[in-house]
Amino acid sequence: MTQSNTVTVHILDKDYCIACPADERANLESAARYLDGKMREIRSGGKVIGADRIAVMAALNITHDLLHKQQRLDEEASSTRERVRDLLDRVDNALAADQDGQLL
Repeated sequence: MTQSNTVTVHILDKDYCIACPADERANLESAARYLDGKMREIRSGGKVIGADRIAVMAALNITHDLLHKQQRLDEEASSTRERVRDLLDRVDNALAADQDGQLL
């Protein structure tokens, strides 16, 4: 069982202490840096004021990116499955033709 440690991350000029397993510390710190960068981008745009609103906008942007990438991965997986099915059909046809004594 992994033991939890407290990790302090710095996001938009504030420190947050978060319980985190030791083996996830690097991922948490990376996520915090990414979130901090996104929030700073939104704040520097000047259209959104207030840390809460900036956090919500950052969360929406990150979620949008995640869902878009997931959709793309799903489409690629579907395309790959289709290509594999096509290849299997071709192999089956070639084996059937070979069993019938036909040359390939």
